[in-house]
Amino acid sequence: MRYDPIRRLLLTPVDLDAPDRVRRLRQLGIGERPEPAFDAFALHLAQLAGAPYAMVNFVDEERQFYAGLHTPAPETGRIRDRDHGYCPHVVVRRKALVLEDVRDFPRFAGNAVVDETGLRTYLGVPLIDRTGIALGTVCVVDTRPRQWGRAGLETVKSLAAELSEQIRRREDGADI
Repeated sequence: MRYDPIRRLLLTPVDLDAPDRVRRLRQLGIGERPEPAFDAFALHLAQLAGAPYAMVNFVDEERQFYAGLHTPAPETGRIRDRDHGYCPHVVVRRKALVLEDVRDFPRFAGNAVVDETGLRTYLGVPLIDRTGIALGTVCVVDTRPRQWGRAGLETVKSLAAELSEQIRRREDGADI
């Protein structure tokens, strides 16, 4: 957990559900390796949202893992510290986070991904499974500020619900 003592901001939220999430991810067999179906999902999400980056991200106690990833450049890695990025906030809050320009929000502007990747805008929604656990997120990212609007938010929410259903079917023995 990172804390900014100058601005008195909790930069990474406390995640009391992480142990249950990790157990559930292991039960499902997801969140530890790239999956072509999740990569295809991320590509579809990026195309629908008109964003250069899209992810299916699973969060544990220490890190985030992009089991589904679409980027405009060659892949640079799928693992990120839990303190880097915005998905842990979505998972802990269990609701969407829309940042049209991350620099407008002191709590989020100081995050390492702003400087590392040039991230400027983020839209993420929780990926909640049949047991009610927030497994991770479905998110889109851009390097320029943009207004996602209600339509953008509803698109990502709808796709997250579809992916949750696919994970449920997979658990029941059907392939995604």
